[in-house]
Amino acid sequence: MKNDNAKTANRNKNREHKKAAPNGTRKGFSPERQSREKISRQKLTSQVLAQKVQDAREQNVRDLPEDVLIGRNAVTEALRAGRGINKILLADGDREGQVSEIVALAKERGIVLQFVDRGKIESVASGLRHQGVLAYVAPVAYAELEDILAKAEAAGDPPFLLLLDELEDPHNLGALLRTADATGVHGVLIPKRRSVPLTATVAKTSAGAVEYVPVARIGNIAQTLKTLKEKGFWVAGADMDGKQNYYEADLTGPLVLVVGSEGKGMGRLTKEQCDFIVKMPMVGKINSLNASVAGSILMYESMRQRLAARK
Repeated sequence: MKNDNAKTANRNKNREHKKAAPNGTRKGFSPERQSREKISRQKLTSQVLAQKVQDAREQNVRDLPEDVLIGRNAVTEALRAGRGINKILLADGDREGQVSEIVALAKERGIVLQFVDRGKIESVASGLRHQGVLAYVAPVAYAELEDILAKAEAAGDPPFLLLLDELEDPHNLGALLRTADATGVHGVLIPKRRSVPLTATVAKTSAGAVEYVPVARIGNIAQTLKTLKEKGFWVAGADMDGKQNYYEADLTGPLVLVVGSEGKGMGRLTKEQCDFIVKMPMVGKINSLNASVAGSILMYESMRQRLAARK
């Protein structure tokens, strides 16, 4: 019995020995050991925080859109290499040093430049170091209109162009590029402003056609059409107000097919430059077609007529 009481007393003594003292230290441990444990805990906390920061950075890298370049060096080299660039954003106030070179190169190539609040760039860059410079890049390089015409002439074919009047949906542009490749279109023309550019979504929707159909960016649509007409082109627009059905029109020879934007169709000035406007007969309840569908029908009709003219 005495032995049992002694064991119980020893256990209670040990428990009391391990309780924290009023000053926050633990009895039975030297100050040096307690200091080492504190440092060890701090290191572990720092390592955990560092890993969380690294994980966040890796997540940001994965979240950066594939059609975006950031940083002064990356954008400068893309400009020098002639890479297709849709638009460049520069932070307000940054106009010296390498930024001035970026501005000069962009203006030389006719690339859209926008000076914006730094926060707008930050929101796209997802926390990565951007130096106040961000570029939206195209999956392929843009072509020049003169090069498209020269290639058609070298092939001995009447030039066949598709002009998209402020199209906004990248899926429509991708679908039209796919049909353009299938029907022998020599090149597609899109405005530099107020129009969807070549993007990763366009490339994916085109099923690879973006690699084979040259796309040129133009300035003023009406002026471009006027210039092409002086070179001997006929301009055919698609609109539900057209005077003749599309299959009744002559879609052979040097031709520019014009397809308007979703919802609004062709602009007034664009319509005025058209030599003729065709329509598509419809007997259902809906009075219009998707832009990519309408454009595809016209391209196939033109191809049909061109093939028939060769016989």
